Amino acid sequence: MKNQQHPVVASIDVGTNFIRMMIAQINPDQKIVPLEDLYKPTRIGRDTFSHGRIEVDSIYETCETLQGFVNTMKDYRVKHYCAVATSGMREAQNCEYALELIRLKTGLKIRQINNAEERFFLYKALRNNLPDVQRMRQEGFIIVNLGMGGVETSIYAQGSLKFTEYVMVGSLRLREILADLERLTLDFPSIMEEFVESKFYLLNENIKQHQVKNFVGLGGDLSTLSNLFRRKKLTPDGRFIEKRALNKFYSEVRSKTTDELIQEYRLHRNEAEIILPSLSILSYFIHLTEAGGIHLPPVSLRHGLLEDQVDEWYDTSRKHDFINDIISSVRFLGKKFHIDQPHSNQVEKLALSIFDQTSRLHGLGGRERLYLQVAAILHDIGKYINLTHHDLHSYEIIQNQDLMGFSTRELNLMANVSRYHSEQNPLMSHQSYHDMSETDRITVSKLAAVLRLADALDISHQQKVEQVQVSFSGRELHLKVRSRDAVLLEEWNFGNRTGLFEEVMGYKPMLKLKSKPLVK
Repeated sequence: MKNQQHPVVASIDVGTNFIRMMIAQINPDQKIVPLEDLYKPTRIGRDTFSHGRIEVDSIYETCETLQGFVNTMKDYRVKHYCAVATSGMREAQNCEYALELIRLKTGLKIRQINNAEERFFLYKALRNNLPDVQRMRQEGFIIVNLGMGGVETSIYAQGSLKFTEYVMVGSLRLREILADLERLTLDFPSIMEEFVESKFYLLNENIKQHQVKNFVGLGGDLSTLSNLFRRKKLTPDGRFIEKRALNKFYSEVRSKTTDELIQEYRLHRNEAEIILPSLSILSYFIHLTEAGGIHLPPVSLRHGLLEDQVDEWYDTSRKHDFINDIISSVRFLGKKFHIDQPHSNQVEKLALSIFDQTSRLHGLGGRERLYLQVAAILHDIGKYINLTHHDLHSYEIIQNQDLMGFSTRELNLMANVSRYHSEQNPLMSHQSYHDMSETDRITVSKLAAVLRLADALDISHQQKVEQVQVSFSGRELHLKVRSRDAVLLEEWNFGNRTGLFEEVMGYKPMLKLKSKPLVK
């Protein structure tokens, strides 16, 4: 790809309320230049949130829309594309059937992404489309990612991610949940506000304590709001809405029906139905902050998918910045469950050191290294629930998190690495391990073997080991350890933890103690 001049690529978002596609050109300076941005309403989310399944007619309508997109891609001679489906498709009981029918009818391979992946792509798009984003990162700002199926809030301060939570109450889902009540009351907006507060109140203290002065809104819902504010001259460009303008417009919308919104603002019904819940959620959050208004950068999931392709092709510096954000969010999760921070840091350091020095044995790459790092940070997180079988509890906690940037498959992989960090070996009788692909099972076993050695070297939780140097001799792996104190307990525990490594890697780990500093 690096040698191809001006490649034309596409990103497709099979969303909950709309199906969208962006075709863009990637310039030699890695800038993305949009060429086409198409969208069409869909009933996917309404079907899923109301009935749990996507109706067959909706699937065929989706196929027709996507076939039109495919034809446009052919006109532009697009060779590379990324197509994803979000909550409306992902949560449908017949999701797999729908995606397979789409593949057969259109040739498109659509990947389901979870909330954490969606957020990750949106944040990538945000970096290049929000003025003063670096200043905001230092000052602190909240991002409210308002989706159709759920809302994710994240807080940045001192340049790093401090807090993130996802609540499964998005604008369209909120409307569908309360649909019956709307017909029973003349003050439906107040009912909606009460429901919103009941779902988000646990976030109040976390948001207030950070004294947030900057507010950023993301999500497909907000482009409609941005256009409305611009048309009503409440904002010059639709990219920043003052709090008082938001309050004024929300007060106006509260008194109108969906049909009145359609007629007065010339909206499609899909757009009109989400105006009230979107404003209700935004109004709730902005009043928890000290922000004077909401930034609405012109970014979408489609932009983020394109930015991600650029990062992978050109290995940009931004790619590494986001890895730092991922690790920051993982550390936040660890603090939330009161992990032993010094022990976690020590195991992380030792595990990565061993991994880097044994690359010729495991043959794994940078992504797998990241899996190991996350598993090392969180390996003891299960102790929050119970000290007995804490490794299994660690697995359950990690598997059920929305860690930014990781797919459901990757979360399961890291959860399994953490599960096997102690004494229990991976077994085919363990359902979660059995259900993984052969490649992922091998990856889990290799990473768990490395993590097990690192954890053994800090079994006392006193961070005695200062450095590890790896060397090879025949079929032995020598770990020369420099420590600041006696490590008799670590030696004993290490000897009990080498079996998995030897079986998976083919080398028997041997611990060698050094009293003098190792030469780098």
